[in-house]
Amino acid sequence: MDRRRFIKDSFMLVLGSSIAASPLAGRTFSSSSAAGLAGQITSSDDLFKAFQNPDNRYRPFVRWWWNGDKVEAEELVRELHLLKEAGIGGVEINPISFPGKEEIALGKKSLTWLSDEWIGMLQVVFDEAKKIGMTCDLIVGSGWPFGSETLPKDERASVMLTYAKEVEGGSVWESSKYNLCKLVDPGVSQTNPRRTCELISLKLSPATISDISEVIDVTDRFEGDTICLQIPEGKHVVYALIRFDSFAEVINGAPGAAGSILNHMDAKAVRKYLDHMADTIEAKTGPLSGHLRAFFVDSMELEGNNWTQDFAEEFAKRRGYDIMPWLPLTMFQVGRLGNVEKFEYGAAKTPEFKNKLDRVRFDFELTKAELLHERYTATFLQWCREKGVKSRAQAYGRGFFPLESSLGYDIPEGESWTTNWLRHRIGEEMGDEDYRRGRGYTMINKYVSSAAHLTGKRLVSAEEMTNTYKVFNTSLEFLKVGSDMSAISGTTHSVWHGFNYSPAEAKFPGWVQYGSYYNEKNTWWPYFKQLNDYRARMSSQLQNADMYTDIALLPANYDMWGEMSVPTDPFPVQLNVPYTSLIWEAIHKNGGGADYVTEIILKDATVKKGKLCYGPKEYGNLFLIEVSGITAESMAKISEFVKAGGRVFCVGKYPEKSLGFKDFEARDAEIKAEVESLRKYADRFILLEKPEDGRYLEWYQDVMEKYSLPHTITISNPDRFLLQNRYVTDDKSDMFLFVNAHMSESRETDIIFPKSVTAGKTCWIYDAATGKRYRLPLRNGMVHFTFGPSETYLFVFNRQSSGPEWAPLPVSGSSTRTLGNWKLTLHHPQENWTKEYEMAELKDLKDIPEYSGFMGDITYKTTFKAYGSSKPAFINLGKVAEVCELTVNGQPCGVKWFGNRVYDISSLVKEGENTVEVKVTTLMINYMKTIKDNAVVDRFVTRRNPAPAPMGLIGPVKLYK
Repeated sequence: MDRRRFIKDSFMLVLGSSIAASPLAGRTFSSSSAAGLAGQITSSDDLFKAFQNPDNRYRPFVRWWWNGDKVEAEELVRELHLLKEAGIGGVEINPISFPGKEEIALGKKSLTWLSDEWIGMLQVVFDEAKKIGMTCDLIVGSGWPFGSETLPKDERASVMLTYAKEVEGGSVWESSKYNLCKLVDPGVSQTNPRRTCELISLKLSPATISDISEVIDVTDRFEGDTICLQIPEGKHVVYALIRFDSFAEVINGAPGAAGSILNHMDAKAVRKYLDHMADTIEAKTGPLSGHLRAFFVDSMELEGNNWTQDFAEEFAKRRGYDIMPWLPLTMFQVGRLGNVEKFEYGAAKTPEFKNKLDRVRFDFELTKAELLHERYTATFLQWCREKGVKSRAQAYGRGFFPLESSLGYDIPEGESWTTNWLRHRIGEEMGDEDYRRGRGYTMINKYVSSAAHLTGKRLVSAEEMTNTYKVFNTSLEFLKVGSDMSAISGTTHSVWHGFNYSPAEAKFPGWVQYGSYYNEKNTWWPYFKQLNDYRARMSSQLQNADMYTDIALLPANYDMWGEMSVPTDPFPVQLNVPYTSLIWEAIHKNGGGADYVTEIILKDATVKKGKLCYGPKEYGNLFLIEVSGITAESMAKISEFVKAGGRVFCVGKYPEKSLGFKDFEARDAEIKAEVESLRKYADRFILLEKPEDGRYLEWYQDVMEKYSLPHTITISNPDRFLLQNRYVTDDKSDMFLFVNAHMSESRETDIIFPKSVTAGKTCWIYDAATGKRYRLPLRNGMVHFTFGPSETYLFVFNRQSSGPEWAPLPVSGSSTRTLGNWKLTLHHPQENWTKEYEMAELKDLKDIPEYSGFMGDITYKTTFKAYGSSKPAFINLGKVAEVCELTVNGQPCGVKWFGNRVYDISSLVKEGENTVEVKVTTLMINYMKTIKDNAVVDRFVTRRNPAPAPMGLIGPVKLYK
């Protein structure tokens, strides 16, 4: 199969528009052709040239927050040049609210979104970006999710909510519509003052429900706006179903694009909004296809939006019954963003009735996802095509199909976080007790990258590294490790979160919305280009290869939709199968590769020679991860796959029921019969015990060995911090990306590459930090390799053979001596002072009271004597916080900003006395903690109260041979 030409143009969901056996309605999902094929690099020689000198398209972009739209032409041009010089390849123009009070705004005027003045500033950026060779993307609207102050009422988003109250029999329950609305008032990020509330229904049920017929509609008991309800004997529950229209505003919207959230389930409203935006801009700038690479849409955090005017009508058409009698009972108690706060809500349900409610809830979530896809996603994609501008989006959102929504986008996008309210520690922890902790990527990334693999796309962007907590205490090394982990999850291009538009004259630290303080006043800014060069080199390779995956994973997401509804938080606290992402991690850490698939993908896949095929992908093994509910169509495809020689592993359970409510008894029987027939194929339809908590890596290793599951390479010592992906280039060269995600510990293992990879080829180590490569000798396909802290390498196999051999620097040696008697020169850039200090032995600067609140650079100087055979060859600086530059006898030895700080100084050491200088640049946080009466510092430092960060050359510094 030609993997680069076979790009699937479209696929169909099971079922026509009329009611059928399956709950999945017949809807067309378009998928774009592979993005970025123009200029594709196909030869190993050209790939290495791109690695050495990456084009701008591979360089990281930045989310460029136009804070408050208080933008001026001269400053926009200055910032573009600043970014260009720092190695940034493009900008995502992102108007957003002003981060703070007007008193820090320097009297700058806010330009209204889509005004002539605002469009004039766009034109300034378009022109200057072209002049200096940078790329522009433009966000749709402002903030998230998009909307505006001028939306008519019938184009605004709505939410349906339920209120449940236990009441005693024999009493009188009294309330008002106003009170009920107040009790269920949805928690949103930004309350819309235009919101209206309507009571849709009031129902009375027994305290335990066994059948829908037991629920009585008492809506007509209202007299005006009040009700006095005589409760029958026994315990009961009152259910109020309430709709809020115009319920929330755009989060962080800029002037003109703030206000009400658009109803994304209204295709006409979506198209009207998009056309208004484009037509208004193009009237001044001409076609946007001449200025933009892509239109961008941020994460679809719809704040719980779950309703549109014709929802009930569409539900009845698609699902074959009326949702309204069931709806109050299917809903949970929710809070901010629509997050479920209480699953056990309202009346108790018998097991039989709960089963029915779960099925109705699934149908509700499915209908919502279909409407969002058909009316928003399809509309947006068609609009982008008409405009000749690529589509780029975080398309998974809240209530969207988590994988399928990304299929149609030219540039699907995920997101990766430095930290959040979890306070998880990237580079320090990677446990199994919580799938979120220590991971730089969010759970959604694998869905996004799987969608890209299924449609042959290589350009998968990521919002990196989203930062709302560690704004002034994030190091370049931290950003590297998090971004490397994002690459392991399948992304191939970084969009840094984010660069703040902030005039140079703004009060320190400037206008800060979020982000890792990408600003020329950051201490590490002079070294920021090192990180961007690194990411560009890595992207130049990953965007010109296909990730190799031959295992498919079907998560139990549809079960979750029925049991728990769709999670709305980017880091859900509760999932039905919380270890799902740990399975794909374990497969990769054991030398294999996996993608997610879905019911829709399974239905549209074909079976050829024992492989499950979709687009350019072929899978010989399918894992069902605690899947209970499944469609008959999916089971039929699984049956065909197994009978053709494929293998299916059912983790924890066999599928046991159908999905959805209509005619479920008959459909359950079909599923059970199909499963029973497949159990005859005991070697290909296999039930696995679910993993024990904390042993997911080991569990998969055992399963892999027992069932000879495919893994291209053998890793003798799989480790939670040692991450791996395989890629295949157009000339059939293999690349293996290895990441040691631990920031202070090495990882050591044997790696065995098969003859199918090594035959007739040379193994190279590509070092993206330097742009250099080295031959790596193998013995019978094996190498013993040590990955230092934070180290990442590409192992590349091609037919080129000329180049230096890999010779890693030793971290220790013989004739070791420790350097002391240091003289320090401290330079504080913000307070503009320089001071001297002496240390007989190195000490963390944060522990010296006089300098505990320092930020800036410190130059450490000392001397040592060397004669004859006692001359040292290497110097290990030990612990350094954070960036260091070494000079020996006046000769620069280079910058190191991550990993071991070891240098080869053998050619620089002379007879007699030698001088060593180490310039160390610290983080800002310790100084920021000392600043008072500063709103930005109060927001990101004082309220967070982070621990002091290590500073300086901590050592010990050792010389050795």
